[in-house]
Formats: sequence, C-alpha cells, structure tokens
Amino acid sequence: MYKITVMNVGVAGASGYAGAELLRLLSQHPTLEVTVATGHRNEGKAIGDFTPSLLGGYGHVNFVETSVEKLRGLDVVFLALPHGASQNIVPELMDRVGLIVDLGADFRLPPEVYEQWYGEVHRAPDLCHHAVNGLVERNRDAIKAAKLIAAPGCYPTAATLALSPFRDAGVIATDNVIVDAASGVSGAGRPAKDHLTFNHVDENFSAYGLLDHRHTAEMERNLGATVLFTPHLAPMVRGMLVTAYAKVTTDLDTAGAMALLHDAYDHEAFVHVVDEAPATKWASGSNAAFVSARVDLRTGNLVALGAIDNLGKGAAGQAIQAANLALGLDESSGLSSIGVYP
Repeated sequence: MYKITVMNVGVAGASGYAGAELLRLLSQHPTLEVTVATGHRNEGKAIGDFTPSLLGGYGHVNFVETSVEKLRGLDVVFLALPHGASQNIVPELMDRVGLIVDLGADFRLPPEVYEQWYGEVHRAPDLCHHAVNGLVERNRDAIKAAKLIAAPGCYPTAATLALSPFRDAGVIATDNVIVDAASGVSGAGRPAKDHLTFNHVDENFSAYGLLDHRHTAEMERNLGATVLFTPHLAPMVRGMLVTAYAKVTTDLDTAGAMALLHDAYDHEAFVHVVDEAPATKWASGSNAAFVSARVDLRTGNLVALGAIDNLGKGAAGQAIQAANLALGLDESSGLSSIGVYP
C-alpha cells in the first residue's frame, strides 16, 4: 500500500470569505493539510466559532497572528490578505516556505502597471517579475515550475476563459473589447460595508468601478487587447457572469465560434463548453467554469459568455488548482467540477 505524503499548509487571511473557502476545500484535500490559519483581528478565536460552517473540520483550531514566524517552514502558504498586505510578507517568506500562492492583486501586474492602476508604488517590485499567473488553463507549463503564484482576479478569470480562444485564433479585433460582468456580493470581502447591506443589495442591481476598475489591467494583459470593463453588483451571494463583446474580423459564425471553444477546452477538467447561455448557479460551490458564444452576423460582433463561482474558480478553487500543479499533484485534487444545486 502506498502512503500519501501530507504537505503542511498555511492560510493567511483565513477569516475572510476567500480564506474560509480555502479552509473548506482544503479540509477535503487528500494531500494538503492546513496546520496554520491566520486571521486579522481574530487571533485566538476558534475557527468554528467565527465561521460555524467550518466547525466540522476546524472546530478546535484557533486563528493565529499573520507573521512570517507563524508561516515559516510550511510546504505551501496561501495568502488571502487585504490589498497591499502580501507585499509586506512575501519578500521574507520566499526563502522560508516551499510555495506561495497569493490570491490578492499584489503580484499580478508589472510594478509600473500596478502603480498606474492602484495608485501606489509597489514595495516589492523585483518579485513581480518572479510571480507566475495562476490561470492554469492559460499558463500550465510556467505554473509547474513556479515558486510564487499570483492567482488572477475573479473578473479577469471569467473574461479570459470566455475570450482567449478567439484572441488566440486571431478572429476578433483587439482595439475595442467590451466586458460587462456581474458578481455576487461575496466578491467584495467579509468586512462590513454599507453598500453591501441587505437593504442596499436586495432587489437591486448596480454598476460600479466605471472606467477604472483595477481588473481591467489584468484583462488587457491576458488578452493583449484594449478593454472597456463595467462590473455590476448582483443581489446574490456567490456567482459571476461575464458577457463580452468583440468585433469579428474573419468569416466566423456561431458554429465556428463554438468549435473554437471546444478545441480550447474539451480536454480541460474544469471548463465546460455549453450550448445554452451559462448561468451562475451552475458553478456555485465548484471550481467549474461554463463558457459559450454567439456571433451576430447582423452587427459583426462576437458575444462570449462565461460563468464561474467567484469564490471557487475566481479565488480559492483556482488557487488550489494552481498549487496542485506546482506541487506535482493531480491538478483536480480536492476540487470538484460539479456545482451545488439548487
């Protein structure tokens, strides 16, 4: 009988929504075992008391402070920290842990692009060049050799999966790609915010981040295109739907567009090409992504659609998928492509 070697894992920022999702998924992982969970302002509290849904897996485990000392020596560290916090800890962690997977935005962009979109000077610019984009379906070979993985944002993940096969095939114009997207409120994080209260969100649908949402830079980098991006807040907890538009530059119809999606993803474990327009509920609770497309011959536009769980393929699930690959494990370990319904 073969003995499975357990790897010790740390989750920094485990008290947030993405961190809690990491804990949930890792509790069922056959190889990765959480031995350290840090929680900002929640040090000493039991995980199961703060997030009761995790009681069965972590009922007697307490959050600890977020520090290099607590995380050093671990095989893998997932960082689910507030914006800007990873820059303070990654430089010291690099030589003290086996693998770092950052779910935040700190290492997704070159330092000069980061400064442009985030309005601040990057505090660890050299490490930006060492970080590997963690969208497995687009960057599998580089991830296998990675030491620092930057998991992409939820919006760029859905948009890139929906549009990249057409960009790769050279069948769309890249000077004016339009991305409309809607996300559940969990994408804004766990800390209380007035605009995320029930009274504001229920029976409401609103746009935000007009013209300057920071995920635009990731989309443009992934697609090599100029992108106009408008995100929306939908009255749901989980889920993300992207509807993207691009001008078709070749003789392409809907059947040809669907064929390109099938060629790109039929061999992928987590990306499902569907004939119907995808819905957010299909991916809920899973690491799955659903994509589809139409070509409007009347206007000459491609319509590309993608649906994911913003906490799954858009955050925690994707981070684990990338870590699996970098660690030489089956990339599907601990993950499901089957959503929760209803």
